[in-house]
Amino acid sequence: MRVILDTNILVAALISPTGPPAAILQAFLNERFTLVTCEPQFEEFKRVTRDPALRKRVKPAEAGTLVNELRVLALIPKGLPKVERSSDPHDDFLLALAEAASADYLVTGDKSGLLALRKHRRTRIVTARRFGKLLGD
Repeated sequence: MRVILDTNILVAALISPTGPPAAILQAFLNERFTLVTCEPQFEEFKRVTRDPALRKRVKPAEAGTLVNELRVLALIPKGLPKVERSSDPHDDFLLALAEAASADYLVTGDKSGLLALRKHRRTRIVTARRFGKLLGD
């Protein structure tokens, strides 16, 4: 099963080690699914985790370690198609990633944007809580 975790899910996993995002990240590290990511997501993650307000909650070393783990363990497709579907153009790369990788799920906390779409081609767009239930966590 191929899964994309929105940047907000990755950040939430670092902030709270007991919530659904952290359980999902642990499931990936335990090889329960294939995580799909891309360079634009690495760039977004770095930008978000460098925000001064967030640095109080996420240690730079933890963020760096996670990026390094993802670079080694995740599937990183080359070349994303052009997609313009999200109400937030900054999220279109996630939909492009879903197409490029034939992802089964895109997990996000973005209620007004991505979750409102519910599906992109073959990829189901779900909350962390919903995906955790699908994993049986």
